[in-house]
Amino acid sequence: MNKSIIAGLVGLAFHPTVYATDTINLNEVVVTASRTPQLRTNVIGDVTVIDREEIERIGAGSINDVLRMQPGVQVVSTGGAGTEASIFLRGTSSEQIVVLVDGLRINSATLGRTSFENIPLAQIEKIEILRGSASSLYGADAIGGVIQIFTRKNLSEKPLINAAVGLGSYNTKTAEFGINGGINALKYGVNVSSLDTDSFSARRIRRTKDADDDSYRNLSTSAFAELELAKGHTWGLQFFESKGHNEFDGNNYENFTEQTLQSYAFTSKNQFTDFWHSTFKLGMGVDDSDSHAKPNTSKASSTYNPKGISKYRTEQKQISWQNDFTLPLGKLTLAYDRLEQDVSSVANVKTKFNKERNDDSFLASYLLDQGNHSVQASIREDHNTQFGNYTTGGAGYGYRITPQWRITANYGKAFRAPTFNQLYYPNFGDPTLSPEKSDNVEAGLKYSGGKFNAGVTAFQNKIRSLLANAGPATPSCTLGGFCPINVGKAEIQGVTTEASWNINDNLLLSGNFTVQSPRNEDTNQLLVRRGNRYGTVNLQHTWGNLQWGAEVNGASTRYNDASNKIPMSGYMLVNMTANYKLSPEWKLEARANNLLDKNYILSYATSTVPYNTAGSNLFVGLRYNMKP
Repeated sequence: MNKSIIAGLVGLAFHPTVYATDTINLNEVVVTASRTPQLRTNVIGDVTVIDREEIERIGAGSINDVLRMQPGVQVVSTGGAGTEASIFLRGTSSEQIVVLVDGLRINSATLGRTSFENIPLAQIEKIEILRGSASSLYGADAIGGVIQIFTRKNLSEKPLINAAVGLGSYNTKTAEFGINGGINALKYGVNVSSLDTDSFSARRIRRTKDADDDSYRNLSTSAFAELELAKGHTWGLQFFESKGHNEFDGNNYENFTEQTLQSYAFTSKNQFTDFWHSTFKLGMGVDDSDSHAKPNTSKASSTYNPKGISKYRTEQKQISWQNDFTLPLGKLTLAYDRLEQDVSSVANVKTKFNKERNDDSFLASYLLDQGNHSVQASIREDHNTQFGNYTTGGAGYGYRITPQWRITANYGKAFRAPTFNQLYYPNFGDPTLSPEKSDNVEAGLKYSGGKFNAGVTAFQNKIRSLLANAGPATPSCTLGGFCPINVGKAEIQGVTTEASWNINDNLLLSGNFTVQSPRNEDTNQLLVRRGNRYGTVNLQHTWGNLQWGAEVNGASTRYNDASNKIPMSGYMLVNMTANYKLSPEWKLEARANNLLDKNYILSYATSTVPYNTAGSNLFVGLRYNMKP
């Protein structure tokens, strides 16, 4: 990456969060950092909040586009829209992050990752990102942090309609419609969205059938209903479903995957006394995927599959009973969580399995905001039918030096359970694998001055019993060199800076920059596809009803392999956004990506064939939001 660009990113280490004409809303309520509503000014953890207004202002095509601009986040894709994406949070992998949609896990337990590519922005009301170990609050897999996604919800008494349509490069078409309202004690809402695009070839190949465009289409729905039975007592239902159809390259065949993500739940919220609030949730998260590839008609083959269809399904039943007690000094939370994971897989006629495991956990946490002092402490015990018992803990402290300056410090212990594939997949899995374990420490300094806001966070995350699919052949695994194994240790050290400066009432400069060292301690090599430096700079300007913005996003050199022999050069992308208010309810939107038409690489399909990335492209849309 050009040294002048890096210097510019460092010097303008600012965070994109608000409109130029707004001041930062310091009284935002954050839930993910402590599992209870908390003013953002009092949060000790390293948190980013992205609300609906910001999502619409960015005008991005996918949640991945939004996440890649946030502090401490790197995103890697394997082609265009709908292709598999990996989210690296402070140098940790997608498998080391807990992702929740309305409080529920919807990840694939066979792969250990969540399909962000099939979570449409049109269905999202807010995203909260908690960086740092959080297993003491959320259990297994929260080594790098938690990303919680809240679907669209408006508790207005009056029925409100929102709608949008858009057209873009690669023959992209989008549409969305929603209605939210209330009838006496009942609140309700339904939102539907669709996306259809020809996209481009997932692999950077100029000949053979794999050089064709790999299209993607998605149809998604979210809905909720909330009934107030009596003051302080409500019942709620929620539902989310996303159906994606994605073509991908391989063996010169017209491969495609059909994937369905679902979450649905019943919630009962009860204010039993002035000091005791109870929340009970019973829900289900589903990841159901059918992969259609070239048939194998050889009955003697170990991968005999005459129809070429492989099926993978994860069902996760989740029960949570959380009790929040307001004490004379602080708040005590006691919770019971149960997670029942059931997976089934039919990769071919001869390779299939069905496994399940359950986890019962008990959590106690304490939160105190008193004067200039903030304290957070939590401990959690997980009882898992596969790997036994595991105890995690976390502690944090914040002190407000002045009304503008605040310091924080955090410690967290976390773990990640091996995926079902790593444990049980025929001729691959090893049921004796141990969970990964980590210890994370961090310290932060924040300044909140109204027009200028800034923060810096230093972190160190040490991960032991690191899991990797890189081991030699064993009696249970025939894929020598790719077998799951616990390998050595990893240490991730770094510093993230972020800030925003309202230069005047109409101009905002903002951005973030991360310098980190995510390395395997045994080999001293960089972890796969993770860079040392990355960041974003934003400039936003408002002129009457017109608002426009420019973004610069970049990263330093990364490597596609653990031995660091396949480099991917640093890159810098320039994007622009604009929106024009036709009226208080109607708005024109536009976004231009990769204006300089940079040819860059985020990952490789093979040692010599990279996955494709988008060239210069444009999207325009029309949006309607009914006012209350």
